[in-house]
Amino acid sequence: MKKTDLACLTALAALWGASYPFMRVCAGEFGAMTLAGARAAIAAVLLMPLLATARDGGLRALRRHWKPVLLVGVTNSALPFVLFALAALGINASLSAIFNAATPLYAAVIGRVWLGEAIVRVRAAGLALGFCGVLWLVAEGASFKPGASAVATGWAVLACVAATMLYAFSAHFSKRYLAAVPPLAVAAGSQLSAALVLAPAALALHPHALPSARAWAALLCLGVGCTALAYVLFFRLIARVGAAKTMAVPFLVPAFGVLWGVLFLGETFTAAMAAGSALIVLGTALATGLVNPARRPAPHPLARPGARPDAH
Repeated sequence: MKKTDLACLTALAALWGASYPFMRVCAGEFGAMTLAGARAAIAAVLLMPLLATARDGGLRALRRHWKPVLLVGVTNSALPFVLFALAALGINASLSAIFNAATPLYAAVIGRVWLGEAIVRVRAAGLALGFCGVLWLVAEGASFKPGASAVATGWAVLACVAATMLYAFSAHFSKRYLAAVPPLAVAAGSQLSAALVLAPAALALHPHALPSARAWAALLCLGVGCTALAYVLFFRLIARVGAAKTMAVPFLVPAFGVLWGVLFLGETFTAAMAAGSALIVLGTALATGLVNPARRPAPHPLARPGARPDAH
């Protein structure tokens, strides 16, 4: 991976990590559906004019590929936005971000079921270990948002799991059907699709009381930085390095999510959260092949039979 791609990956992780504290701040005042719709609408308003003035034929590409872009807009934006906004009402931002680390686990399973990708023993062990980490966090009640009921907490956890599954599906789908489409076209089109799909429910469920200035500021940061800019980076990475390498982002998202939550919301990173996230990260590293204990390092040239010490 080139340095520019690595920088994009790190920036994307920082932006997506920040989305969880922002949702935590404004989900209660806007409501999950209105927050998700407004987030997508802000991103679409920013991205569509850029797409219209771009010279790479992105607008024409969007017209030709509007059906797969629509599907990506629903599965990678509309539904996950709603699900994570709902989760913000039941669990804290740090825990939501940690659940995002399980995305590559679901990507590996989807790759096996949909694309027939082989899962060797090491990858299978990684999947099992990662899912144990998810279950650990599900069973752990000490990290849940204070004041939330057990029912709300349970639904919040399920919402996080469903959202990460959708992210994993979308990554494979985008690489398979949209790799040749300009990243800006996919980003703008998917946000426009998400905004249109969510608009009826978002308007019907709008908050009756005017949200605070703090909530509006969080919404703007969420729409501009964590959505518009982040999705341009995301689809750019998908096109340049592929879905598998782009799925390394969830390794970094929890670190940034926890960092922002602790710094700006005063959240606590507990030992149980650390243990669960460690299992998820280790399991994901094994499942994606990032760590492979069975891989043997290449022998040193001097270790080969017949090699001469002075041979260069």
